Amino acid sequence: MVKSMLKLLEQMLAIPAVSSMESNRCSFLYSHIKQLVKEENLEKRVLCKRVKDNIILYTQRCGKHKSEQRTMLLCAHIDTVPPSDKYSCPPFGITKRGEKLIGLGINDDGASVISMLAAFIAASKTAGICNLMLSLNAQEETGGSGGLPAVLKFLKSSRLFPYPDFAIVGEPTGMKAAIAEKGLLVLDGQANGRSSHAALDNSENAIYNAIADINLIKRTQFRRRSKLTGTVHLTVTQINAGSAHNIVPEKCNFVVDVRPNEKYTNKEIWQILQAKVKSRLTPRNLNHKVSVTPNRHILMKTIQSLGMETFISSSFSDWSRLDIPAVKIGPGNSLRSHKADEYITEKELTEGINGYKLLIEAIDEKLMAKQKHTI
Repeated sequence: MVKSMLKLLEQMLAIPAVSSMESNRCSFLYSHIKQLVKEENLEKRVLCKRVKDNIILYTQRCGKHKSEQRTMLLCAHIDTVPPSDKYSCPPFGITKRGEKLIGLGINDDGASVISMLAAFIAASKTAGICNLMLSLNAQEETGGSGGLPAVLKFLKSSRLFPYPDFAIVGEPTGMKAAIAEKGLLVLDGQANGRSSHAALDNSENAIYNAIADINLIKRTQFRRRSKLTGTVHLTVTQINAGSAHNIVPEKCNFVVDVRPNEKYTNKEIWQILQAKVKSRLTPRNLNHKVSVTPNRHILMKTIQSLGMETFISSSFSDWSRLDIPAVKIGPGNSLRSHKADEYITEKELTEGINGYKLLIEAIDEKLMAKQKHTI
């Protein structure tokens, strides 16, 4: 299984899939997966559907009435960031160096894609109390509406595919369980001033006005602290103004990167900051919320029963787009993501496949025990 999945991973990575340009990779994967389902004699048990450049698989493992069934979603993304010009080998495909398997997107998020697919196929051959859905998504890296949001929109109106009850999000976590993930709020700031020759006195220099507001933002303290996700974190990451050395600019633009906690909504943070500054702050997206795994949910209970190490993730993922309980788990290491010579090892891929299989089995057992207790 690992060898065949590794071959598929190499074939997938050979097809460029920079976010919002995943069509060719999606076509290859969809065709390959349908053939794999046929070879495994699962055509009657697994539904396959392409939604834009996303792939959805569903298997009904429980024979009970639909209203009594639970469905777990496994989701990972097939897109990548653009390749760095510092790669020491071809970024597309896989280059092997010792134990390292190097390739663009192999860690983020190819290993999770392939591991989840392998675990899904294996689980589809067995009976279980929990039905399974696998969604391989586009546009995760850019947060586009054509990725997971398009999948969820389709599921809400589908008669063949149920809407999932909870999810495991595949991202490189070293197979540790991220039980919370900070959200993301990006604010585009614009400070205004008055244009003039640099030799003249001008109290309305847009750059100075921007600096004053940036300092106010820097000093802003958000008092509501979360035990899980800590404090709201603010960082000004870009600033741009001016066209010549002797012209005072009338506008200065800057960008604020905000990592919220669950004690504030993104809209609330935006409004607090806007009230403090003269610059106009425009949010790019207010929907990238903080995500937290509910403490008493079956996902949390399963993680605890397996003795999995938990942590709070500072990286952003498709988890924020889900409106159901979830946890983030996957092979690889997030520190390798978006860097030249991104890599995983074959051992990590094996651990990913086995880890997802174990999680599916453990969740089945927990749901079965709960059902017997209810009876």
